[in-house]
Amino acid sequence: MGERRRPPIFWALALLLALFIAFMYGPILTIVVLAFQGPNGGLVFPMNGVSLHWFAELFEPQSIGDIRGSFDRSAALGLAVTICTVVFSFLAGLGFRRRFRGASLLLYLAIASLVMPSIVVSLGIGALFELLGIERHWYSSALGAHLTWTLPFGLLIMFAVFNRFDPAYEEAARDQGASGCQTIRHVVVPIVLPSLVGVALFGFTLSYDEIARTSQSVGALNTLPLELQAMQTNATTPVIYALGAATTGLSLAVIGTCLAAVLWARRRRARYGSDAGRAV
Repeated sequence: MGERRRPPIFWALALLLALFIAFMYGPILTIVVLAFQGPNGGLVFPMNGVSLHWFAELFEPQSIGDIRGSFDRSAALGLAVTICTVVFSFLAGLGFRRRFRGASLLLYLAIASLVMPSIVVSLGIGALFELLGIERHWYSSALGAHLTWTLPFGLLIMFAVFNRFDPAYEEAARDQGASGCQTIRHVVVPIVLPSLVGVALFGFTLSYDEIARTSQSVGALNTLPLELQAMQTNATTPVIYALGAATTGLSLAVIGTCLAAVLWARRRRARYGSDAGRAV
């Protein structure tokens, strides 16, 4: 029998997928390529030389924006949101394993912000701080605004993880004399660690790229996405492309670090499981 030929619909779907990938990643690739123009390069093709000139310009004072300061604020805010999201989601996942009065209402309130327009959340938080006479900063009002976006995702992930968690592991640890804290530290956390890494990835990437929930809650000093948005109206050099390429590289580095952490956690858990099996 000859080789089975693929139906025409397969090639149509393959072409559609290729067009989608090109549409999604083509603009990013264009920005990265244009970021490596020479000192006399412009904002469009053809390129005028190849160099790292515009990446070096990122670290110099800019007349069109505060790139260095906005980057520092975005990185610090993303790190703070990541830590809070991981800690609160993990603790909430542990707490919701047992039913208690008002659990459903609390859950609905926690995830309600996912269906609310982001700009409405930002306006509400900004107006509340203005009403209370509290100055808005990235570490106060903007942090709270970002948590309304990242925490619901973290909660849903941890609820799904703990719904499949086998309590026999904890019972075995308690039978061996482990306390509650020791059980969580040495049994629960290693098992759910890949999921915690995923929650951290969600928290950082959602916070680092957020504009709508930041616009009215961050105060006078912009984060990097807001600064980049403002620069689009007055940037006349490829420095804006260098900034886009640098932020894309940072996002990819964070994703790669998280994937490496997941692989490390899985290998560590598999090694401990094999050691336990040999001990038995």
